[in-house]
Amino acid sequence: MGTIFLGLGANGEQQTLDLGRANRHGLIAGATGTGKTVTLQGMAESFSAQGVPVFVADVKGDLSGISMAGSPNFKHADKLEGRAKELGMDDYAYSDNPAVFWDLYGEQGHPVRTTISEMGPLLLARLLDLNETQEGVLQIIFRYADDNGLLLLNFEDLQSMLMYASQNASELSGLYGNVSKQSVGAIQRQLLSFESQGADKFFGEPALEIDDFIKTDEQGRGYINVLAADKLMRSPKLYATFLLWLLAELFETLPEVGDPEKPKLVFFFDEAHLLFDDAPKALEEKIEQVVRLIRSKGVGVFFVTQNPIDIPAEVAGQLGNRVQHALRAFTPKDKKAIRAAADTFRINPDLDVEQAITELKVGEALVSTLLDDGAPSIVQRTLIKPPRSRLGPVSAKERAIINSISPAEGKYDEEVDRESAEEVLLAKATDAVETAKEVEANGKEEVAKQPRKSTSIWEKALGRGTKVAIGSAAGMAAAKVLGQKSRANPMRSGVTSAAGSIATDLAGPVAGRFVRNLIGGLMR
Repeated sequence: MGTIFLGLGANGEQQTLDLGRANRHGLIAGATGTGKTVTLQGMAESFSAQGVPVFVADVKGDLSGISMAGSPNFKHADKLEGRAKELGMDDYAYSDNPAVFWDLYGEQGHPVRTTISEMGPLLLARLLDLNETQEGVLQIIFRYADDNGLLLLNFEDLQSMLMYASQNASELSGLYGNVSKQSVGAIQRQLLSFESQGADKFFGEPALEIDDFIKTDEQGRGYINVLAADKLMRSPKLYATFLLWLLAELFETLPEVGDPEKPKLVFFFDEAHLLFDDAPKALEEKIEQVVRLIRSKGVGVFFVTQNPIDIPAEVAGQLGNRVQHALRAFTPKDKKAIRAAADTFRINPDLDVEQAITELKVGEALVSTLLDDGAPSIVQRTLIKPPRSRLGPVSAKERAIINSISPAEGKYDEEVDRESAEEVLLAKATDAVETAKEVEANGKEEVAKQPRKSTSIWEKALGRGTKVAIGSAAGMAAAKVLGQKSRANPMRSGVTSAAGSIATDLAGPVAGRFVRNLIGGLMR
């Protein structure tokens, strides 16, 4: 079983993390300025070198340097080289790492998008701070869209559905249950507030394909996916909900693998307390369930936070690998956190853990990881190894170069707006207005004899399909969509074959309900 080197214990013993136990999750904790980010950076490098893809959220803007080799000319180089010498790392040399930059706003990396349908009403309700009644109305709107083949892809689609629900509240109430205009109006107001924060950019197509997070380069190193989160942190609920959605997507996408020799992906959840702030108890329980179940998919989740008591006990109990940096005992709450952190470690008779937590220097931590038999190792005071990549952010020019050679280059950068709920409802409203005018002019009986104007989803798909040869490679590929993973795949060409159009139109409602059933089952 492979290992990654974390640092050197007080007695000169190497502290390592078994790759085969990395999917048992972990915790990196400590006060501001004690070295959590450097520890995270060093661990991400080591996972990458072992061929394990990594996801990290760059909440302060300085983790982007992981893509560039360090240098003796950069800040803190003397400290890095001094620590390497202290640890006996004779092979220490600066090196870069394969990295892909992502950004929900599309400014510092590839845009990350999902569809409204894939996010689902439960996570959206939490994102919008809806009460139970409003969440119920949102559930009805999603159900109506599914039943009527209306694709909910972006904010405009959801806004159109809310407007339709308000205008047809009586009809929807008769079919699905009470839909009040007041509740719809409350959702619309929350949606406008949410949109003003720029969160609407997160919804649309092309939607993120999780497989793009799980890639290795030509040297076999795992790509490190760096999410630019400095701007995103201004909307902490969006940040937390996005990462929770991402975990659910990983769970839905990846096959069961049990305990592999090394993880399929390691996921670092920085500022993890945001996931649990103001979260109801039921949601906490389901997050614990997600963390526990995703282990069998070969995904390791490391929570990074200042205070270990920010993580609920039920979730903390799933975190087998721990790196605890210094905590300061300034308040009664701080002292409680120190005692709680000390109690989580396997006892070391030669170490007063509670006292050591307050005495740790920058770049020093208490480390305990899972052994081959699954038991935690005895906690040791450890000097953490230095990273080989740059400490600090890349320049705009360097970022542009990294983006240009990314394996996802050109795939997500241009947004696609295909026919969905907004266009269908607009056409329906236009038809209704024209019909009303014709009834007024010609009479109801005469108008009833005319052919209907709105065509079915199949007829519209067939109409679009005539624009391209049925036998084309693109058409044949699109025709197979129904047999593939059921999700709303992005349309990357201007036209598709008839079969491809039908598959694309049907994939949205079917996939949306499939993924929401998964997330809904986890979230209830």
